[in-house]
Amino acid sequence: MTGGSGFVGRAVVRAFADRGSPVTVVDRAEPQIREEHRHLVSHVAGDLTDPDVRDAAVTEGSAGIVHLAAITSVLRSVDKPTETFTENVEVTQGLLELARQRGVPRFVLASTNAVVGDIGYGTISERLPLRPLTPYGATKAACEMLLSGYTGAYGLSAAALRFTNIYGPGMGHKDSFVPRLMRAALADEGVEVYGDGSQSRDFVHLDDVVRAVTAAWDRHYSGTAVIGSGQSVSVMELIEAVRATTGRQIPVTHVEAKNGEMPAVIVEIEKAGRELGYQPNVRFTDGLRTVWDDFRRAADGSVPVAT
Repeated sequence: MTGGSGFVGRAVVRAFADRGSPVTVVDRAEPQIREEHRHLVSHVAGDLTDPDVRDAAVTEGSAGIVHLAAITSVLRSVDKPTETFTENVEVTQGLLELARQRGVPRFVLASTNAVVGDIGYGTISERLPLRPLTPYGATKAACEMLLSGYTGAYGLSAAALRFTNIYGPGMGHKDSFVPRLMRAALADEGVEVYGDGSQSRDFVHLDDVVRAVTAAWDRHYSGTAVIGSGQSVSVMELIEAVRATTGRQIPVTHVEAKNGEMPAVIVEIEKAGRELGYQPNVRFTDGLRTVWDDFRRAADGSVPVAT
């Protein structure tokens, strides 16, 4: 599993280890491993752009590859498109080729709805054409095409899961809006909101993402599937929900909206339900509570939970 030491990766590693499945984590950082999982989880340290690291990670007899590592920042991709291509597309191609050569039967990729670009207030589904508007979206679209090609030519089971905004415990290091709100609540500070805050997003809880990954794995799924909650909330609705969860006021300052910000992310998740048996189980208010509890534990100096 690539990126197994990250926010999503830790949870996916834990899910596989809980099932008794051995996992090789490929990541620059050392994974946090629960004592009862130490006999199941190994670590290949290094950068996936290094062919030797990929060679050490993908061995004959591997049950499959879960590929979560990538440059995911849109702004970074705009600033460094060549680096983004190398880390996202070339690494994915290298892993797919090793899977082909060594008879690894399945591949699950963390993808994004950015592959279809900005469709305004329309509903995003797998039926839309690929029209990415950033190097990040373009590299993920290219990765999806590579997966499709390896499925068609070599019979590899290859799933591209297009995640919406993932939130959940373990995201304290991130700079997305949910952790920013949690930090503001802890510090009794406010937040800045672009425009009037009516722009909407779909938020999917980490637990639901893990279920989607394991479902794609178990079913040897090939194809694309949008993984979200299926219910979008506006920025102001999100703030109100965090206020209710934390009991903090979280004052808002409205600032000029950024150029090019998508007005809405509204997704259809019916295909994932039909083909993966996927249904989001975590209610938004319950999910926010798990994040708030995690932030408070960190603020109290509690030891973070290991994988």
